[in-house]
Amino acid sequence: MCTMKWDMIKTIGDEDAVDDVSSDSDVEVEHQPKKHKTKGDSYFDDEFKFLNMASEYNHDTWDDLQKYIKRKGTNRTDEKIEKSRRYVKSFLPDVTTEEHEDYNEESDCDSLSEDELKKDGIKDRQKLVGKRNKKKKEVEENKNEITVEDEEEFFEDAPPFEENSSFYQMNISRPLMKAISALNYVHPTPIQAAAIPVALLGRDICGCAATGTGKTAAYMLPILERLLYRPKGFTPITRVLVLVPTRELGVQVYQVTKQLAQFTSVEVGLSVGGLELKVQESILRKNPDVVIATPGRLLDHLQNTPSFSLADLEVLVLDEADRMLDENFADQMKEIINMCARTRQTMLFSATMTDAVNDLATVSLSKPVKIFVDSNTDVAFNLRQEFVRLRQGKEQDRDATLAALVCRTFRDHTMIFVRTKADAHRVKILLGLFGLKAGELHGNLSQPQRLEALRQFKDEELDLLIATDVAARGLDIRGVKAVINYTMPPTVEHYIHRVGRTARAGRSGVSVSIASEQDRRVLKEVIRKAKNPVKNRVIPIEILDKYKERVDSLRNEVKCIMTEEYEERQMTRTEEFAEKTEKMAKTSIGTLIKKKDEKKRDWFQTQKERGEAKKRSREAFSAKIEKNIKKKKKNTEGDVNEEEEIENQKKMQRVANFQARSAKNKMKPKKMSAMSDFGQGGKSSSKSASGKQKKGGSVFDSQFTDVSKSGVKKYRYEANQAKRMLAKKKSALNQKNQKAKSTSSKNPNSQGRGGGSGGRGGKGGRGGKRR
Repeated sequence: MCTMKWDMIKTIGDEDAVDDVSSDSDVEVEHQPKKHKTKGDSYFDDEFKFLNMASEYNHDTWDDLQKYIKRKGTNRTDEKIEKSRRYVKSFLPDVTTEEHEDYNEESDCDSLSEDELKKDGIKDRQKLVGKRNKKKKEVEENKNEITVEDEEEFFEDAPPFEENSSFYQMNISRPLMKAISALNYVHPTPIQAAAIPVALLGRDICGCAATGTGKTAAYMLPILERLLYRPKGFTPITRVLVLVPTRELGVQVYQVTKQLAQFTSVEVGLSVGGLELKVQESILRKNPDVVIATPGRLLDHLQNTPSFSLADLEVLVLDEADRMLDENFADQMKEIINMCARTRQTMLFSATMTDAVNDLATVSLSKPVKIFVDSNTDVAFNLRQEFVRLRQGKEQDRDATLAALVCRTFRDHTMIFVRTKADAHRVKILLGLFGLKAGELHGNLSQPQRLEALRQFKDEELDLLIATDVAARGLDIRGVKAVINYTMPPTVEHYIHRVGRTARAGRSGVSVSIASEQDRRVLKEVIRKAKNPVKNRVIPIEILDKYKERVDSLRNEVKCIMTEEYEERQMTRTEEFAEKTEKMAKTSIGTLIKKKDEKKRDWFQTQKERGEAKKRSREAFSAKIEKNIKKKKKNTEGDVNEEEEIENQKKMQRVANFQARSAKNKMKPKKMSAMSDFGQGGKSSSKSASGKQKKGGSVFDSQFTDVSKSGVKKYRYEANQAKRMLAKKKSALNQKNQKAKSTSSKNPNSQGRGGGSGGRGGKGGRGGKRR
């Protein structure tokens, strides 16, 4: 018998040494207090290269935002904070004169003591799943089912898309591919992969995706692709309008569009509030291809800027539509949509879909395609959520809690959201007195100041940015590590938008919310919706008391700075008023009246005023018709029927309107298109994408492939008509011959001659047939 040897796998013994080849697992980072190193000055950069000319240093291929800003956004609050810190430092004990002169090199938060490095307590907050929560979930699921059934009647489902697709598979032109590679875009996000092919077909889109997923490039890339195929040689017209709710978002969309169009000849214009008005007017008079605007300033230009209109608009984009439908924007949105051309492509994008957004979609969209990648009802998966609880009666500890969080743990790349503009300014002064580089962003600042604060935070000149909900929508600031909610927002939707400034595009982030007893309802809903466990951060009591003493000692300094600023504002107002009165004394009253009339700008009508104007125009038109009828009655003899006269006037008016429309359509330039007019094999396609017959196309398909009875009758109409005419001629000839025979039979004397003539006629007829 032959024996077979099997190779046996040797097992690992207890004393055998095994190499560790495993990779490190993803460990959740606990943000704990630590000493922060001061930033050293980099005196020389290894990658620095000298250029040939000075103009090359200042040259930028796409960023021309500075032409909209003439006045610099200067803010003297930092000077007052520095002066106050120097004053406070001089009264501290154990400080020499040399240390007092060089105090600014090291801030109070840089020199943390050992007791302040004590770790914060962090506990997991478990979800409370009970009968009530289960019932709420069932109710929400039933609501979602009902809304989905209602939406299916209006929306069309988007075609399937490949999640692992690339920009090369979308047949995008070379200039755009070059810009995409310059921006380091590797793969399209899900909303981009789903929306770009549908937008290139010219279909209306209702898109919803979470914040930070690249919605701007999702609608701007197909727009720029279609603009590359716009007809040339005609007068320039504005073809694309992008509406945004806030000024900062408009500036961001403008910069992204300029980056994507840097290798093309597409002209882009910006129209937002707070920037130079004359510069915007001069750019809009040239009718740029793309206009990015906020609703209020756009209506201002439509009323007061000549040669700028939306009559030839081809693409309308509504970005962050849920914010645009607030009370301040509802009437303005209706006015703008009524001014736009009816035959347009409309794309509506939003991070959250509400009932108001659905109502706007039904009004402004035509057979839209629904692309819902993510309804943004949850925060990002890689976001670590924490909250610090304030006990009842401890509301005054909010400032101390924020100072402890910022000075000990979240020192840089942090955004702090507050509820009011006054709180933003006060917190900025307080943290500045602690030695932190903080900026503010809210509505009380001028637009250059707001843009300057954003630029400094992006360039890491500022460590903290204190903002209201103005910065909670759509802003993409790279490198934001943490978001702190100084006060909890009123709803969960606002909370999702706030914390969406971090953990964007796959990066990690952390959010810390200071919650009091009044915020219990919102906090419970946040914990219930969270996929990952929410952490409860507990600051040690001794550290909190230490920071509370510091905050109390600085309150007087904060008040002094704020009162000083108030006095300066009052002084500037009185100076401006004095200058005005001085000018009035020097100039005449007539010139002042003219200047006032020139500066006065019109504003659009409300819904009520517009309805009254339409009613008056109808009454004037009917009165004009009646007047013409009365004039004709006097000039003509006899009675004229009034109803017939009115109908004739209406017909004449319709003919005149038709002629005016046809003349206007002939003067219009051709529309842009990213799809070729020829199908396969080079033959012109008979039907368009919408299924309608094209004008001037081949009629072969419509006539020869229609096998219905009406189609056959229509096709054979001419042949049947010829047959009927031939039958009529034959019947008339037979009747004539019968009459001739009857007359010959009544006259017997002329029978022979009649017969002979008839015979000769017969011979002639036969001869005619032979010929």
